[in-house]
Amino acid sequence: MTNQINWFLVLQLGMALFWILTYILIIMRGFRDKAYGMPMVAICANISWEFIFAFIYPINDIQQKITMIWFALDSVILMQYLIYGRKEFKKYLSKHLFYLSFFITLGISFYIILMITHEINDFEGKYVAFSQNLMMSGLFISLLFWRGNLKGQSLAIAIFKMLGTLCISIGLYIYFQTSLITIISVAILIYDWIYIGLVYKLNRKKSLLH
Repeated sequence: MTNQINWFLVLQLGMALFWILTYILIIMRGFRDKAYGMPMVAICANISWEFIFAFIYPINDIQQKITMIWFALDSVILMQYLIYGRKEFKKYLSKHLFYLSFFITLGISFYIILMITHEINDFEGKYVAFSQNLMMSGLFISLLFWRGNLKGQSLAIAIFKMLGTLCISIGLYIYFQTSLITIISVAILIYDWIYIGLVYKLNRKKSLLH
């Protein structure tokens, strides 16, 4: 039993490390490219989940500390979206509608996650976390197609994102074996590989042009 707990802790810390690196790289790339690196709905869902499970329903001491670090980093990513996203959507949305749409989405995301937590009695937040992770994987692919370039994104971000989710997916499969999370984990892995492939292709294309 001790070995199992230790191995799960290793996978949990692996998840924490790779996602922290993902967020740091998104922030660095965002400042470099002057572009937000995470889709708006993903930012709203992420920061809502992190606030709820860091401050309202903390899971445990270790995960609470991890989640608070994620929340701090995502707060910077959120600010990047509000600064750089405003410029990117200037053609399509007025300043008022841009900020209004963001804060409405943030509020809806927060209350949906909170209500799901209560409805299915998931005070560890794992079902919502994996569901929004799957959504995020699709949204990152959509962002690539929307822009047609690697602004705010990189191959390292794509790889670390995949590794972070893979670590906790393996941990939950081995020690908890929830069928729904297993299916979602496989779907996330598929979409993450597609995302990595697309980023690699764009990166290679960019290299050949220089």
